[in-house]
Amino acid sequence: MSAQPAPVGVEAGSARLDHLDWLESEAIFILREVAAQCAKPALLFSGGKDSCVLLRLAEKAFRPQRFGFPLLHIDTGHNFPEVIAFRDARAAELGERLLVRTVDDSIRRGTVRLRDALDSRNAAQSVTLLEAIDELKFDALIGGARRDEEKARAKERVFSFRDSFGQWDPKQQRPECWDLYNAHLHPGEHLRVFPISNWTELDVWQYIERERLALPSLYFAHDREVVRRNGLLVPVTPLTPPKADETIETVSVRFRTVGDISCTCPVESTASTLASIIVETAGADVTERGATRMDDQTSEASMERRKREGYF
Repeated sequence: MSAQPAPVGVEAGSARLDHLDWLESEAIFILREVAAQCAKPALLFSGGKDSCVLLRLAEKAFRPQRFGFPLLHIDTGHNFPEVIAFRDARAAELGERLLVRTVDDSIRRGTVRLRDALDSRNAAQSVTLLEAIDELKFDALIGGARRDEEKARAKERVFSFRDSFGQWDPKQQRPECWDLYNAHLHPGEHLRVFPISNWTELDVWQYIERERLALPSLYFAHDREVVRRNGLLVPVTPLTPPKADETIETVSVRFRTVGDISCTCPVESTASTLASIIVETAGADVTERGATRMDDQTSEASMERRKREGYF
């Protein structure tokens, strides 16, 4: 292991470097550390914007060779169809192996039980993910979580240690002084690795613009039927029907993050280009999860509790 170098071919302090160059270099270094130290990693790819950034970073880290790990998606079965179609097309375009495990599989096994067919399956992904890790024997999962998303994620190390039960304890994480990462594991343990931990939502959008990355259409402004509920815009779908006292409106919206339909809300927006999204993001005063996730609104469903149970 070695400390993170400056971007290849560029001297430290060069005026040609901007903050995206440094963030990219750090992420590429982390991806190569995972490939070097871990026996069987996988990259979590949902088709969302952060995982699209991870794919580009992996291309830069390992091309012209294929990635040294498969792509893995834990599908709730209630994802937006546009995102699933994009996921499959992007994996095929790259020629990389995509593994999909679904919450429906866990429901059939009886390891996930929902009170109602319309219940959010977002938290249930933890069970399916841990089952996939056990089945496929992964020792590291590379994810697109960032510290600016939510206070529990701000506690994460880059190499986040999980015990043999798949649980995360923020008080039992390894130091990462001088960007040195310890990937040693005992049987049954694994790591979650977050190469873009130090990025912000604005960094992600600026990088997407710079790299001209394709994204699902949901990220751009479009007209959609919604209802206003608890300060959020809830999309009207078969999984999220309006309540009897709610009024359906057609509003110009976009999604800042995409996930399970039952808990993911858009924001009101007319931003239909990357440039306008960047301007809008720069002026946002609420995190993307705080503004768009119904299941992050209560302490009962807190991110930290879910992460301790094996969530992403």
